[in-house]
Amino acid sequence: MDFMTYKGYPLVRKGDDMYFGFMSDPFVIMLHAEDQKEMNGISVAQKVRFYQMSTDEKLNPIEAIVKTGERGSLYEALDVASTWLKRANEA
Repeated sequence: MDFMTYKGYPLVRKGDDMYFGFMSDPFVIMLHAEDQKEMNGISVAQKVRFYQMSTDEKLNPIEAIVKTGERGSLYEALDVASTWLKRANEA
């Protein structure tokens, strides 16, 4: 498992999935790289689906999903996700 941050939020990766945000906050974002392309020996995401999810443990995974989105790159997906997190967790 790898750990890094983006715009002040933790980003944890496992395989093709990533979780973005603090699990102690009301919401996090799950990102999934659906399509990847090899560029200069590195696998680069070409299509990323992302889900804003409640961290309420009482909800099942389907009930926890609040919003969904899709972008053509990881950077674009993270840019939208950071805005969603900031708005959702400030409310």
